[in-house]
Amino acid sequence: MTAEKPRPRPAMQYGDTAKSVAQNVLRLRKRRDMSIYQLSAALRDAGRPITPAAVGKIEREQRQVTVDDLAALAVIFGVSPGALLLPPQDSPSAQIGVTGAGQVTAADAWDWAEGHRPLKSTGRAEQMESLEYLLNSVPPEQRRFRQHPVGRALEAVTDDVKVMHARLRFHLFDHPERAERLAERTRQAVERLAAEVDRLAGDLADGADQQVEGGRDGAGLD
Repeated sequence: MTAEKPRPRPAMQYGDTAKSVAQNVLRLRKRRDMSIYQLSAALRDAGRPITPAAVGKIEREQRQVTVDDLAALAVIFGVSPGALLLPPQDSPSAQIGVTGAGQVTAADAWDWAEGHRPLKSTGRAEQMESLEYLLNSVPPEQRRFRQHPVGRALEAVTDDVKVMHARLRFHLFDHPERAERLAERTRQAVERLAAEVDRLAGDLADGADQQVEGGRDGAGLD
């Protein structure tokens, strides 16, 4: 009776995001001018030991990182987790691969990674999708700010300015009148933000006055 030969280990499946992580680890390590030995030592000091050989395998797409590995790498490189998960592209016309979503625009992928909006539509109404995303993806204090009029106005200004900058940078203003309409919309958004900030400042001042008056009333009762 002959001993059964061990079956060969199946090749590791690498999706789009795992490939991005491998490429970003290599890119960021070189940008930091670190050897694989130095990165391994930094990981060991961070409580997530990975041998130099294993670091090399990560970069060659022969060893996938765990979520703990990814968090430690992001801390050591001084970047967000998204900077490891996504390619460093931001052209409005760029398409990048994200596991589970396929090919999406770089702008949509980064908005998702930075916690602004969902990456893929669930088929529900846009307002319902946005509310559910805030509820399930954003911590309470940030969620309250985003739902406040100041937060909503700030987001509108930010979105418009990002669009203007991108179109100017990549020369996508094919009609001057479109550029003027966008500029006017942005100016109006800035005015709304200023009005909401003034209103918030007034509410804070009123609250401070009420606290002072309440303190005086309490002192008088004694």
